[in-house]
Amino acid sequence: MKKIGSLLLFYFIFQSGIAQSSFNDEPSFIRDSLDGYIAKGIKDWTVPGLSIVIVKDGKVVWMKGYGVKDIETKKPVDENTLFMIASNTKLFTGSSLAMLETEGKISLDDQIIKYFPAFRLYDSTSTKLVTIRDMLSHHIGTKTFEGDFTFWNTSLSREEIMKRMRYLKPPFHFRQEFGYCNSCFLVAGQVIPIVTGETWEHFVQTHFLNPLGMDHTLVLSTGVAEQPDVATPYSTAYTNQISKVPYDNWNNMAPAASIVSSVNDLSHWLFMQLDSGRYQGKQIIPWPALQKTRIANTWIHSTIYDRYPTHFTGYGLGLNMQDYAGRQVYWHTGGAGGMVSNVCFVPEEKLGIAILTNNDNQGFFEDLRHQILDVYLGVAYVNRSQQDLPIFINKTTSAFNQRAGWNAKVELHNKPQLSLSSYAGDYINELYGKIHIRVEKDHLFIQFDTKPDLNATLEYMDEGEWLLKYNNIVYGQFAVSFDLTGGRVKSLTTSQNPEVEIDPYLFSRIE
Repeated sequence: MKKIGSLLLFYFIFQSGIAQSSFNDEPSFIRDSLDGYIAKGIKDWTVPGLSIVIVKDGKVVWMKGYGVKDIETKKPVDENTLFMIASNTKLFTGSSLAMLETEGKISLDDQIIKYFPAFRLYDSTSTKLVTIRDMLSHHIGTKTFEGDFTFWNTSLSREEIMKRMRYLKPPFHFRQEFGYCNSCFLVAGQVIPIVTGETWEHFVQTHFLNPLGMDHTLVLSTGVAEQPDVATPYSTAYTNQISKVPYDNWNNMAPAASIVSSVNDLSHWLFMQLDSGRYQGKQIIPWPALQKTRIANTWIHSTIYDRYPTHFTGYGLGLNMQDYAGRQVYWHTGGAGGMVSNVCFVPEEKLGIAILTNNDNQGFFEDLRHQILDVYLGVAYVNRSQQDLPIFINKTTSAFNQRAGWNAKVELHNKPQLSLSSYAGDYINELYGKIHIRVEKDHLFIQFDTKPDLNATLEYMDEGEWLLKYNNIVYGQFAVSFDLTGGRVKSLTTSQNPEVEIDPYLFSRIE
């Protein structure tokens, strides 16, 4: 198998017009150790499949798939295998709006209410001041992922999501703190049809995907499961084994996360980023517009990292930026249910990297990126994967033991304070809307309005705590409680995977 892989790589190098002598000029780690490093990494971190592309000095120096896209069929990942790139979509949105500003059709500092007079944030001052740039820069004062449990994988339309953003109560000051906001990117993306008459998806397709020859890329999540060469999403979170999970549907928040792509197609995107907006000699996006995406509008960190040669991290228009070993590095990660990815480029070194994976509960995809940056930027070798793996194992072992303790309490078959029927009924949260709780045999069952594919069970443990288990393991398992006042059920506070949304939701019972 190793011999076949080497032959395929040689064939790819030949087909891409890369002279063998050019490949031999690459760092020894890339030539001699990268294959083994990735093979060990995906085994150690339980990653079924991974694809990677490295471009350098205008050429592809490495593009390959590892592992399998489906653990049942054993079909291998290749350079054209599709993965959900999730938030790596955001730079397409930021680039689109930067282009429209360059063309004089908008200003990034236009107020949102200029385009959507009825739009509201939680407070009136922010509503009046918030601009397109604010929406693209994650600094409206909300927490990271705030509202995403309500908006993610839901039947809510784009317009309905925008209406519900008025219920996002910001704990931070407007334009002061960084709080990663997916719904903000939806709002910014919805400006595009107002000024162009084109939907966001049509604009991205015709202005980027088509001219870049990204022919396998899907701009929306529709039909992803039916694609002939697509990775299956998996997770090891909240379970002691790898589990298949449903494909996300991000269409209602498409400007934040909907694109599905391959490393082959993303190499075209990287070439454009590294050639001042040109691809194969054609200007895809004006250089001034590309520059706008790379200006830091929000500072995230300004402290020295212990483990990385980095001092400053900022955020532009759908793009993180930081110093790394004295160079300016631009990057973004993407997280969907069962898939995580990153796309990174270093213009000073004419270096670009894209890594796509199909297990959402692992850090190898980022360790691999840093390992490659270390190699090309002259950082002393440290095995990033082996450095992080023990920390990850300790964390997951602790979480598994906690869940085992919860399940052991369920097996004691303790009785709750009230009869099961006393907890049944309809509950409401101002932001989310309604959930419905009914009795099923010896436990409670939750249905979520606007999330037709999501449900959960509540099994009693002890001391007023219940074990909440979602049918989609991506959302997690948690100990939760009802508020009982005066012998009556008043509310239920739920939790969810913090990668979906950090804070719990309080659902009040409807009397």
